[in-house]
Amino acid sequence: MPVYWKISPQAPDAMSGAFCVAKEDGAEYHLALTPNLSMGPVGFARVIAISAAFLALPLLGVLGTPVLWGLLPFAGLALWALWYALSRNSAERQTLREDLHLTRDTIEIHRTNPRQPPQHWQANPYWVRLKMIDKGAQVENYLTLEGAGRVVELGAFLSPEERATLYDDLSRALRHLR
Repeated sequence: MPVYWKISPQAPDAMSGAFCVAKEDGAEYHLALTPNLSMGPVGFARVIAISAAFLALPLLGVLGTPVLWGLLPFAGLALWALWYALSRNSAERQTLREDLHLTRDTIEIHRTNPRQPPQHWQANPYWVRLKMIDKGAQVENYLTLEGAGRVVELGAFLSPEERATLYDDLSRALRHLR
């Protein structure tokens, strides 16, 4: 799951019940949300190699004829287009990120978007309402934070199960910081 909690300074580890103890000692919660990356460098190389092999199959029939030189640029262009699309998608997925910083006094969300300016939202956590709409929304388990006169969607790129888990963790963190 691409959800990473960092709890500091005096808070125990998140998996050992960090949300079960009320924080009156200035503890901070940091949350980093990133999208799932479906393909790493090895998978990228395999897709390009398999595609090159399949593009080369029809060219074997015209090997040694002038037609090969007419088809070769199109095969190369198709392979380059696949490489470009996959590498650009990977770069944009690595750029997309949401960082949440939660203390007793403030809750802040910084969202870094590919090819767009970053977005920022800040509110008092005491007045923030965390909502999750299970069904009937744009997406299943639609997760929002409402406060400071705005409604902010959180974890739009996460799966419904990951958003449900995030809702549970974040609601516990908010409840214990109030």
